[in-house]
Amino acid sequence: MIERARNFIWHNARTLEQRWFEHAFDGGSANAVVQAVLAYRNDDGGYGHALEPDHRGPTSQPLHALRALQMFGEVNAPEHAESILTWLRNTCPDGSVPFGMSTSKGHPMAPWIAADDQGGLLLTAQIAAALLALGITDPWLDKATAYCWQEIDKLEKTHPYELRAAVMFLDEVGDRKRAELAAEKLRHLQVEGYEDDEGMAPHHYAEKPTGLARAWFTDDEFSKDLDELQNGQQEDGGWNFGFPAFTPVVNFEWRSIATVDALLTLRRYGRIS
Repeated sequence: MIERARNFIWHNARTLEQRWFEHAFDGGSANAVVQAVLAYRNDDGGYGHALEPDHRGPTSQPLHALRALQMFGEVNAPEHAESILTWLRNTCPDGSVPFGMSTSKGHPMAPWIAADDQGGLLLTAQIAAALLALGITDPWLDKATAYCWQEIDKLEKTHPYELRAAVMFLDEVGDRKRAELAAEKLRHLQVEGYEDDEGMAPHHYAEKPTGLARAWFTDDEFSKDLDELQNGQQEDGGWNFGFPAFTPVVNFEWRSIATVDALLTLRRYGRIS
């Protein structure tokens, strides 16, 4: 399985995902991953240039900041979060992060990205989770954390992506008792996708066995989900992703990300070594 994925990555992936795969499975350098991420950094401390494939164009955007933080988390490089925090302090001073900023207007982006500067739980929770996972402490993160708690407490219904973001935050935040209570509330919320058939698999909510959302599913349900993930490897060695490619190039960019993600999930759950 890994060998087939390796073949897919070398045929189709960007340098970043090639370096990530090398680090995860072939003993590659953590610094090589960091350097690949830093190539996307802008002078304002943020990240752009389609680091997150659905947001094209050069301007610094929250989706790119999130992807950079997640990559730094993969290789335990918290020192590189500081420029992103500087950018967040300047662009989102209240601790609430929008899905997209108006600075991206005029550049290509997926149609589901709203470049309206409107803060929300979806990106704030994921960025806060990534910073917390890196062990970061900062006044800006304190504000973001307070905002996430406020919005999670208010939730009465949600959509799959927001639910996943919320539980990502709960998996990392320091107040474990409050997080456990909030996760129990979330599991009973009404969840509606943007489309009728839109949803997420159990492993998207519980990315690791210790995740709070693991308790939302029985052992049989989760085992079946992992079976489906494991059997999702395509003939070319890669995995598919669960949404449309809005422009051709992102198909292989997202498939490369999905491929490394799938392998890491299967390894965390003991399906591969």
